[in-house]
Amino acid sequence: MTREVAVLGTASQVPTRHRNHNGYLLRFDDEVILFDPGEGTQRQMLMAGLAVSPITRICITHFHGDHSLGLPGILQRISLDKVPHPVAVHYPAQGQEFYDRLRHATSYWDNADIVPAPVAGAAFAAETSAGRLTALPLWHSLPTYGYRLTEPDGRRMVPALLAEHRIDGPAVGELQRAGRLGDVTLDQVSVVRPGQTGYLYRDVADAWVRRPFAAADHVLLPARPDVEAADAALAPRVTPELLADVVALVPDAWLVPGPEAPADLRGAYAALLHRRVEARAAWLPDLLAAAAEAAEHPPHRADDPLARLRRAREGQA
Repeated sequence: MTREVAVLGTASQVPTRHRNHNGYLLRFDDEVILFDPGEGTQRQMLMAGLAVSPITRICITHFHGDHSLGLPGILQRISLDKVPHPVAVHYPAQGQEFYDRLRHATSYWDNADIVPAPVAGAAFAAETSAGRLTALPLWHSLPTYGYRLTEPDGRRMVPALLAEHRIDGPAVGELQRAGRLGDVTLDQVSVVRPGQTGYLYRDVADAWVRRPFAAADHVLLPARPDVEAADAALAPRVTPELLADVVALVPDAWLVPGPEAPADLRGAYAALLHRRVEARAAWLPDLLAAAAEAAEHPPHRADDPLARLRRAREGQA
């Protein structure tokens, strides 16, 4: 199992001596996704010891140069290396003319299986080996999309429950594959392992402060929190002064290096976080709805394997 993100650049319109244009490579087991290949991405991958051939898809949030000028080089390198598998390219459909120009920016031997898959509206979804890739439109000066990759939920085996049913060795794998071993089901000896979720939102501060809160799988929902009361009590306390005090605790070494002074970077972070609080009318309803749904349909604790284990231990005491 391999899960890693390589940050190839974070510079904005103009790269600096220490920061390349944008570029982010996500390796999620067999799925390798390159996000926003800005100018110089091919060289940045070389410097990072990353090959182009494993890439399975490319996602472009929008067609500003610092997010897409590296696309021609990457596609030509995929062709040069004779990558045998298809490589999907996702991008805003409204930017088709820019994609067409970048796709064949120069002459080269084009023998790669490049599959254009433009994104339009708010219903885009693509199934990958790592999970479902979705995209939603963002606010920006030209058509822009943010991407979300959601891994399906899995199962985590509970050793104590396996021992309780005297299941070990190769029998565990057989149970995982078949879902049942004799009278024992997978649910009896395992618990849900929530899938991981990754997001990419770039260059869109207005969209970030209004972005939806993915609350449906939040770990605290089973506790039935009173979100409305918490918002009324705590939101007024999250002031610019409080955020400035918190951000001041971040060491300089943790800040993204660039031409900005550390104080300016901290001020920008604090201001953005306060805008998020002020814009909560855009994202709080989703959280309220998720909390209400959890309260109306609480998890069945009696069927929880860990609860059964606790009851069994209590019976032995």
